[in-house]
Parts: sequence; C-alpha cells; structure tokens
Amino acid sequence: MVKNKRWVQKAGIKKGALSRQLNIPIEKDIPMRLLDKIVRAKAGETITNPSKLGKRRIKVTHLLERRAILARNLKRMKRR
Repeated sequence: MVKNKRWVQKAGIKKGALSRQLNIPIEKDIPMRLLDKIVRAKAGETITNPSKLGKRRIKVTHLLERRAILARNLKRMKRR
C-alpha cells in the first residue's frame, strides 16, 4: 500500500484558524506548552494561557482541541 505523501494538502486545513481563535498573530509561533495544555483539557473547560501571547483565558471547545492536536502533530513532524 502506497502512502499519499501530500495528505496535508488534502486535509482541508483552514490556514491561521487556530491563531485567530487564540488571538495570536499568524506570523508568531504558537507555543508548544499552550498546545499541550489545550489538548490535555476537556472540551468545556477554561484554561489559562501559560505564554504572554494571545488571550489570557481560553475556553476549550472540541474544534479548538482538534486544531491544537493537528498543530502539535505538524510541529513535531517539522523537526524530524
């Protein structure tokens, strides 16, 4: 079975959606600590932002959690 090398392009990703949701400028990187904290929290909880970028208090939604998981995975892929 041949894996599709360009799966990210076909995933239907909305560029900058996570940054806009967190009020972080698109040109700045989203801190890994913030992504980890969002993923660990359950949908409906309110978390505090450990970094100085963006909103201070963030309400975690299911969509925000999914976007954070994807961002974390893509960030890790870049380093390999």
